[in-house]
Amino acid sequence: MVKKNNHEVRDPIYAFVHMDSDERQVLNSAPVQRLRHIHQLALTYLVYPGATHRRFEHSLGVMELATRIYTTVMENRCTDTLDINGGYDRNYYLRVLRMASLVHDIGHAPFSHASEDLFPAGWDHEVMTLSLIESEEMERLWKRLKIQAEDVAKLALGPKHYTKDIFTTTEAILSEIITGDTFGADRMDYLLRDSHHTGVAYGRFDHYRLIETLQVLPKRYEDESMEPALGVESGGIQSAEALLLARYFMFSQLYFHPIRRIYDIHLKEFLQAWLEGGYFPTDLDDHLSLTDNEVMSAIGKASRDPRLPGHEAAERIVKRNHYRVLYTRNPNDVLKNREAGLAISTAACAEFGEENIRHDRPKKSAGRVMFPVLELDGRIVSSLSRSDTLQHIPEVAADTVYINPDLLDVGRKWLEKNRKRVIESAVEEESE
Repeated sequence: MVKKNNHEVRDPIYAFVHMDSDERQVLNSAPVQRLRHIHQLALTYLVYPGATHRRFEHSLGVMELATRIYTTVMENRCTDTLDINGGYDRNYYLRVLRMASLVHDIGHAPFSHASEDLFPAGWDHEVMTLSLIESEEMERLWKRLKIQAEDVAKLALGPKHYTKDIFTTTEAILSEIITGDTFGADRMDYLLRDSHHTGVAYGRFDHYRLIETLQVLPKRYEDESMEPALGVESGGIQSAEALLLARYFMFSQLYFHPIRRIYDIHLKEFLQAWLEGGYFPTDLDDHLSLTDNEVMSAIGKASRDPRLPGHEAAERIVKRNHYRVLYTRNPNDVLKNREAGLAISTAACAEFGEENIRHDRPKKSAGRVMFPVLELDGRIVSSLSRSDTLQHIPEVAADTVYINPDLLDVGRKWLEKNRKRVIESAVEEESE
């Protein structure tokens, strides 16, 4: 019997994700398989019931998209800036890119970004990812695939998080294919996948058209600079606009949804009480043995036993008795006081006790919206000169004050009576 070397995995976004037998050994490794038990969007499924997807399928999706982008870039013009000569180099970097895409998230703690800041000082999920890529188990796999762990780590983490060595131009561009702020496969996949599973349309964009128009282009609009970056042909500018607008809408409508955010806060409160020292372990074996399953089991036990650490937060999660919204950012209030939410939070803490109030104000910048665009006449211009839309994509900012549900009615009456005074008095105190 002939042994099958090409394998496919069904995917709801891309239909199939393909890999060969050697790549499948990386897929079957403990660090990657662990991602089957890490939710992509933490406890968002308590608000959007379909959001039960995991980091595992996201990683497969990033590998698929990165492969498509790489293939397109290599086939399009202006690739002479990449130091990829001949079939061997091209196949080598494709292998590295695919494996870096597959393992780029293996360092995530339970419930992904919801608990990101519970790593000890000097650690985050990128540092943990690097440690796992360089581990003995993964080193054996890289040798089997005839690729270098350092090359995988560079592309998986990018220049911002891999600081052991300087990136070549080729490495910088290839890492941008995965982690880039504009056209990274990581961003493209999480927008498409999260939109699909939550049942919202905000994250959809024409990724087929966008990928077909991607090129490596010199940024000649910057004093004739020859520094290369991922850009688009002029026919892809609308797809690029749609991608960046999708990101804006997903953050403003989904990721910063106030009830989704308060569940993150309660989850973090539980973890701080439950974890030894309040932090995730950095030992690799301990990391691999800790998933959402262990945390949810502990939450279930703590919710039923007031003597266990984290009982109150666990009970709020299990019984859906989360803190309620007392105040959300209002543009009229911001005109009077840029820190209106902080003023109301401070006053509410004084009135009802700090233990009964939570204040959350996440922000997300518009990201990098300037990239090279290849015009039909061969000239290269900045995306900002080509698109009015990209000039006006705003920062996403939320400002929410929550209150213990037992105090919600009295809290709302207090706020209605005192909102104007609290906001304006805070401004007067600042001016004194």
